[in-house]
Amino acid sequence: MIDAHLHLWEVNTDAATVANAQRPYSWLGPQHGALFRSFGEAEAEETLYSAGVRGAVLVQADDTLADTRSMLSVAERNSWVLGVVGWIPLDTPAKAEEELEQFLRHPVFCGVRHLVHDDPRDDFLDLPQVRQSLQLLARHGLAFDVPDAFPRHLGATLHLACDLPQLTVILDHLGKPPLADAEALEVWRKDFRGLAELPNSIAKISGLHLPGVPYTAEALRPLWDQALEAFGPSRLMIGSDWPVSSLGAPYERTMGVLLELVDELSLDEQHQILEGTAKRSYSLIHKEVT
Repeated sequence: MIDAHLHLWEVNTDAATVANAQRPYSWLGPQHGALFRSFGEAEAEETLYSAGVRGAVLVQADDTLADTRSMLSVAERNSWVLGVVGWIPLDTPAKAEEELEQFLRHPVFCGVRHLVHDDPRDDFLDLPQVRQSLQLLARHGLAFDVPDAFPRHLGATLHLACDLPQLTVILDHLGKPPLADAEALEVWRKDFRGLAELPNSIAKISGLHLPGVPYTAEALRPLWDQALEAFGPSRLMIGSDWPVSSLGAPYERTMGVLLELVDELSLDEQHQILEGTAKRSYSLIHKEVT
């Protein structure tokens, strides 16, 4: 099994540093409790292997080049890192191309993500300069991850995937379905199904520790059924969202609940969700994934 969504970060918990709004991982603070500490490669490796997971895709957690460079350094030292989804300044195409040229020297660099939910520009995915950079990703065969696509972003993600059919668009965490808001949930359902109709779209079954929802297979089944019906096993992949997920459950339980649902499928369908989709979507097939 490949964990298609795992984070690492190094944070300084000194009070003066925390007060600096420009610090790395500025979204992360004391209010996040046990999450507010560093999570490094050794802990990640032990967590994966103890759960029988043989490799992972590291995903950016900060809109900085430093975060991406750090993940690429980890990948050079650890064979369990099968891919790195990093960050480039998409709203500055010339700089984005320059950085992309550097990152592509690393065979594990497989995609780009931007924290759209933290960006004050609601129209970020529609900006002409961002679209120009995303076309560059498509030409290089790189995927684009969209995190936490709350209702205000899911529609934009749908339009993006429609407008750039050569770009592989990956929806993280099933777009964080707003289960507590019936009106917003209906908007999510409509856009989610619309996105699934586009063959260049992929969805991650990850990050589903949702407010007010027990983290059990039965509680998640309605979402699972919708995702399976909309995307099918060949366009779904499994991910933990560790260490964020550790706020909701330990790693083995986070993955175990998802595996309860996956285990109901045929062996071929299981393989697609557990490995096949990640290999194809992130072009891991030519790397050392054995």
